[in-house]
Amino acid sequence: MTKRSTTHATFVIERDYPAAPAKVFAAFADPQSKAKWFGGPDDWEKSNHKLDFRIGGKEGVSGGPPGGTVHSYNGEIWDIVENERIVIAYQMHLGIQRISVSLGTTEIKPNGTGSKLIYTEQGVFLDGYDDAGQREQGTRELFDHLATFLSK
Repeated sequence: MTKRSTTHATFVIERDYPAAPAKVFAAFADPQSKAKWFGGPDDWEKSNHKLDFRIGGKEGVSGGPPGGTVHSYNGEIWDIVENERIVIAYQMHLGIQRISVSLGTTEIKPNGTGSKLIYTEQGVFLDGYDDAGQREQGTRELFDHLATFLSK
């Protein structure tokens, strides 16, 4: 019998970007834009990023190290306020094993000539496959990719 566990955690990441809120929001809302910065490390094999950006719309992407276990992200958008807020519920899998279910809230606020992004994730991490520290690190790396994308 497999030992089961649940670990609940919340983390918050704040980032300042030298781009207007509309540009930051568009990086999340436009499927072609988001596909350029949202995904695993550069050396990972990746599937096509799919995004139907509307309330009730779905988002999905998968990938992993060459020859390694596939990591899959599948979400549903629950709330959108243009240029201000996005709320998505999503699950992560390693292969066929669900490792977490999370609610992610992205807030975008004007900050001088740029924007402040505030991301809050409330998650349940399942059966010891992942934890909030690893997820926060991965999310910070995604926001680094977003910074690079916005600077172009």
